[in-house]
Amino acid sequence: MNLHQQLSEPIRHPDTASPHFMSKRGRWLILIGFILPGSAQVLTGNRKLGRIGLTATILLLLGGLAALVGMLVNSEATLSILTNIWVLLVMQIALFVYALIWLILGFDTLRLTRLGRVAANWRAPLAALSIILTIVPVLGAAWAGTQMGAGRELISTLFVDRAAVEPVNGRYNILLLGADSGADREGLRPDSISLVSVDAKTGQSLIIGLPREMAYAPFPETSPMFEDHPHGFGVTQGCNVGRCWLNGLYSEGEYFVPELYPNALDAGSSPGIEATKDAVSGITGLTVQFYVLINMEGFEELINALGGVDINVTEQIPIGGDADGNGVEGWLEPGQQHLDGYHALWYARSRYGSAAGDYSRMERQRELQAAILQQMTPSNVIARFQDIAASGSALAQTDIPQSMVGRFIDLAAKAKEYEPVRLELSPPEVVTEDPDYDRVLELVEASLAEATSAKE
Repeated sequence: MNLHQQLSEPIRHPDTASPHFMSKRGRWLILIGFILPGSAQVLTGNRKLGRIGLTATILLLLGGLAALVGMLVNSEATLSILTNIWVLLVMQIALFVYALIWLILGFDTLRLTRLGRVAANWRAPLAALSIILTIVPVLGAAWAGTQMGAGRELISTLFVDRAAVEPVNGRYNILLLGADSGADREGLRPDSISLVSVDAKTGQSLIIGLPREMAYAPFPETSPMFEDHPHGFGVTQGCNVGRCWLNGLYSEGEYFVPELYPNALDAGSSPGIEATKDAVSGITGLTVQFYVLINMEGFEELINALGGVDINVTEQIPIGGDADGNGVEGWLEPGQQHLDGYHALWYARSRYGSAAGDYSRMERQRELQAAILQQMTPSNVIARFQDIAASGSALAQTDIPQSMVGRFIDLAAKAKEYEPVRLELSPPEVVTEDPDYDRVLELVEASLAEATSAKE
């Protein structure tokens, strides 16, 4: 090595006889290699390898910057792209490849420090620093790639692969069914029925609670059920499920007249759900476009994944037992409680001991749904995402298209700026055994006007 090289390229051609200089050089190489992976190789090692690292790093930074700008300029379109399962797959592969590149660059940077020429008291600290600054980012990239894989799996299994649907009169209307198919029950029963109507621009929502005992539900004239029930469910010729209540429509459509909805399964739904959609459309005057069926059994898994939920228990709730109090296994006591999945499930499921009976049970189920949403903070979801994603298919079924996931995530973020408007179609305002459906439409219209008002 000549004097010119030592003076012009001291990093690439260092004075190896100086432990002090080699220690200083080692620290700088590790630092710049961490800040801009590949730069250490360009300066003093394999420049081809360094260029690969720099190119990969720049592409990753540009991708992140593009996503950030996209979220600021058009969050809906950006989220739609980022929740596409093929985009997620490409991003997942890219992260794993980048993790491998970082790992190679990190250990190569440690080699370039020439630890044997470094001052003895700096050898162990430099080695430890280099390994930490290599392994931690690699683990972070691998973790992020794994999270993307879990998200991709959730989207592909939970949501259906079909075209996006436009809002009706500026709103998306989603039927929310709470079904209980526990081991102690026969079949699936939509015990909790709500319609969530969301403003397609602002995210402001109206939540309409419909008692499962609502009788004589009317159908729109466009419904396949209208011909047999022109004056309401069961009015002219009865029904096949005993009591012609709203929640009986699932069984009516699913088991007795499935031929009325021949395309339901292909659309990610079922005849029973489509019949219930039509009835709720007839009751509220709002076109139901999607459904989300939440299995109460799946709540336990999700709530445990979230680390529990906070509920203000207002009355003593039995765990298990019958109407006479036999077989009660325990109690949920009044007061502010942090409930795990098992106890939260019984808070929502328990039928007995409440003064208002099933109406109290319906309200507890909606309280639990709200409590779960409260736990869905960004930090909690990120920290527990894999467990949450794993519980998704056990918790819910839906016919919301995969292509609309980003749109609904964007609306959910906007909705946080508003307090949802709530309307309960239950006594004393609505007599469930003989509802005045003209009055119901008036109540819905008034609530809808409130839910489209300016932000409070």
